Parts: sequence; C-alpha cells; structure tokens
Amino acid sequence: MAKLFEKIHYAKLNIIFVVMQSKRQHFIDTLQKFVPAAFATYLADCILGAGVQFKIVPGRKTKLGDFRTSPLQRKPIITVNGDLNPYSFLITSLHEIAHLDTYRQYGWKVPAHGLEWKTAFRQRLLPILESRALPPELHQVLEKSFVRLKASSGADVQLSRVLKTFDQNDEITLESLPKNTHFLLNNKRFIKGELRRTRYLCTEFGTQRIFLIHALAAITPLSHE
Repeated sequence: MAKLFEKIHYAKLNIIFVVMQSKRQHFIDTLQKFVPAAFATYLADCILGAGVQFKIVPGRKTKLGDFRTSPLQRKPIITVNGDLNPYSFLITSLHEIAHLDTYRQYGWKVPAHGLEWKTAFRQRLLPILESRALPPELHQVLEKSFVRLKASSGADVQLSRVLKTFDQNDEITLESLPKNTHFLLNNKRFIKGELRRTRYLCTEFGTQRIFLIHALAAITPLSHE
C-alpha cells in the first residue's frame, strides 16, 4: 500500500512538472515575438523566477516600462511597452526586474538608480553579456555603462542611442537638428537651443517659455515660416 501511495505521489508531481513546463514553454513562445530568440528563454526564466505579474502594454510616450507594488497587490507588477524593438524590450524588461530585485532586498530606502540597483541590473545583464549573442555595439555600451558600474546620465543617453538604431521606423531625434531649427513636439512648436548635458534648452514658439527637452526626443522638423 505504501508503494502505491508513493507511486501516486510521484505521478502527481510529474503532472505538476509537465503543466509548469508547458506554461513555461508557452511563455517562451510568446516572448519570442518581442525579444531576440536567443534571449527568450533567459527572460522567461527571469520573469517566472521573480514571481511578478508581467504585462506587455501598448506603447506609452512617457516611459518604456515600469515597476510598481503595494500592500493591496498579490504580486508586484512590471509593465513593458509592446512596441519596443527586440533589444529595447529585452533591456527594459531586465531594467525593471532589477528594480524588483532591489525593492525586495532594500525596500524603498535606496535611490531608484543608485548603486544597489546598478548591482542588481549588472547581475541580470551578465548572462546575456556572457552569451556573446548581442550585437557588438550594444554589448560594448552595456559592458562599459553597467557591468563596470560607471553608469551616468551620459552613459544612459549612449545606451538609448544604440538601442534606437534597432528601431524599424525613421524617427528624427532632436540632437540631429542644427541649432535654431524649428520643430514640433506634442503638437507644440519649439526652437532648438543650447545643449545642457543630455537635454536641449528649447524655446516654445509664441509663449517664449524655455523647456529642457531630451536629446533623443522624436520630433518633426518645421520650416521657419
């Protein structure tokens, strides 16, 4: 009788394992639509292992992804824009998982992108860097900016610049325009000014108000009429 119960127990465990593996494979298959195939399994295991609600959402102008949690939520939530190019989707997902890792270890007591987060992000990035499956230019900027823990606002811009090269659209960025060029952003007309670190001082046409606009903002050039 004991052997029978033992067989039943292991049969149930085997069924559970098969179901879990089936769900994992389904998740991997889904992620392959959003990230390079070489990294779909790794990202799936990161997400499943983190015990987080992972949501792919329509594109947002204000952010690429986010992490949030509250006492009312059964699980923390990570959202990532579904319109990102495959490498942007991968890096953004790992970026947000690193926020979750940092929160679980330190709570909200540390800076959002401080040393603790950089360390967590580095740990998530190492497997994809070691795979040598990244494009050389992306591998180089990730290694320089994060693995060596020298991330700065300038390094972040460089990473964004490299990731944008994998976009399928032909967006024009603010940094590509000459000074004093007129351009349209969020249905408002601006004149490009001087660079201040990672943003340009831009004057809103008509009101003469000054705005700091990111160098990589997607804009529409206008004539000076």
